[in-house]
Amino acid sequence: MRTGTGIILWLALCLAGSAAEQSVVVGTASGKLAGRRSEDGRVVSFKGVPFAAPPVGELRWKPPQPVAAWSEVRDAGSFGASCVQHEREEFLPWTAEYLTHNRVSEDCLYLNIWTPRVEEHAGLPVIVFIHGGGFTEGAGDVAVYDGEHLAQRGVVLVTINYRLGVFGFLAHPELTAESAEHSSGNYALLDQIAALGWVRQNIRAFGGDSGRVTIWGQSAGAFSVGALIASPLASGRFERAVADSGLGVAGMPMMSLAAAEKAGAEFAAAHHANTLRELRALPAEELLGNGQGNGPRFGPIVDGWVLPDSPNARSAKGADSDVPVVTGYQANDGLLFLPATASADAFHKLAERQYGELAAEFEKLYAPKDGADSKSALIEAARDRERVSMFLWASRREKNHRQPVFLYYFDRAIPWPQHPEFGAFHSGELPYFFGNLDQLERPWEEQDRRLSEMVQTYLKNFAANGDPNGGGVPEWKRAERGKPVVMELGARMGPMPLADKQRLDFWVRYFDSPAAAHAPVF
Repeated sequence: MRTGTGIILWLALCLAGSAAEQSVVVGTASGKLAGRRSEDGRVVSFKGVPFAAPPVGELRWKPPQPVAAWSEVRDAGSFGASCVQHEREEFLPWTAEYLTHNRVSEDCLYLNIWTPRVEEHAGLPVIVFIHGGGFTEGAGDVAVYDGEHLAQRGVVLVTINYRLGVFGFLAHPELTAESAEHSSGNYALLDQIAALGWVRQNIRAFGGDSGRVTIWGQSAGAFSVGALIASPLASGRFERAVADSGLGVAGMPMMSLAAAEKAGAEFAAAHHANTLRELRALPAEELLGNGQGNGPRFGPIVDGWVLPDSPNARSAKGADSDVPVVTGYQANDGLLFLPATASADAFHKLAERQYGELAAEFEKLYAPKDGADSKSALIEAARDRERVSMFLWASRREKNHRQPVFLYYFDRAIPWPQHPEFGAFHSGELPYFFGNLDQLERPWEEQDRRLSEMVQTYLKNFAANGDPNGGGVPEWKRAERGKPVVMELGARMGPMPLADKQRLDFWVRYFDSPAAAHAPVF
């Protein structure tokens, strides 16, 4: 018995020693954190790091407040809760690897860090990733966003949470009245800005250079990047920006504060809340609703404080942050909101509705071939439209900004024999950029691994120097007015035209027409 007990005690001591060796303690302005070293010892991660106080109770629908300090070493070995949202296992083309499966809570303002060197003077470039999900779902803990592989390349990778849906974007007359800034509605953007403030203050202790911070967002995260470039509150908190799906002259529609307040008052009335106090007292589940999509759509608004005007309007005036930008689209981003047009008559009506006086010309350029479904024609049109939209955005930005814009078009489809119809779908580029092909069980080919290596190199170069070039990758030229090309990222790597001459001319005129006010983002 004594021998058995001794062996058990010895094993326990060995395991404790092993755990201690894997633990790495770092000090922050709020207290010490114990991170975890990866199995191969090359990267240390710190997960579930609070960057603001829990936005609960009276702090629901208020700007993020400073996090309370702690005295003991805080364990940072697991993710904090994801922000309140409807959870689902998958909805194609987004399989489980693209979705959060964590517990959800209003206490969710956490970030996660992966670093290859926990040294104050390492001076590594920092990338802060802002997740997508339509501003209603997603989190920094999603499997495909794991930062270990990118960190191995010599960057500090940070993923963040931010409040979603009604919790992140409710505007209301009473909320505006209680605000010292006479504003309400953009709490999620304020969360992102607070996270960037935390990074500025603390990232040096994790090996990062607080003067070389890149914000990188995808989908709703890309729209967030556009908003952060435009916001005076975010100015000076980052040096470079990357937006995947994406930035263009076809910007995301934004309500005014007055319109958002009206929608917020109607939301409160529908929930039988006569006062802000009653609204704050409602359970999160009741505010979240049933997820059937019959409620208001919450997202960034022009509130006069976080966003004095729309991002594109701020860019046109040169009133936003003049930083280097990378932005691009995926070949099948257009599938996201593809309208059903099974018949020739439906295609004709869609053209008239979306293109007005230019409808006949659109139909001539993109009409489905005899007997063909209109789906492929609409996807082809969306691809041309998106490429021209981002090129025009970059061209207009060139007039009053000094920093470069680099454009890409990602057209490599994830190998997926069961679902070839999705092609290079919205978010399909993320496993390549994160170096996380191994997160998905797919029949990867050598060209996928080569592409992933190249785009990671581009991303690391851009984070380090504000230019994606270097390290043996094909040359990627900055966007320039009068040179309508974009960098193709896929089986082929190099410049490609935006569209053929007739179609390019059509889209340029379209974006200068009144019809463009209703242009789809994808």
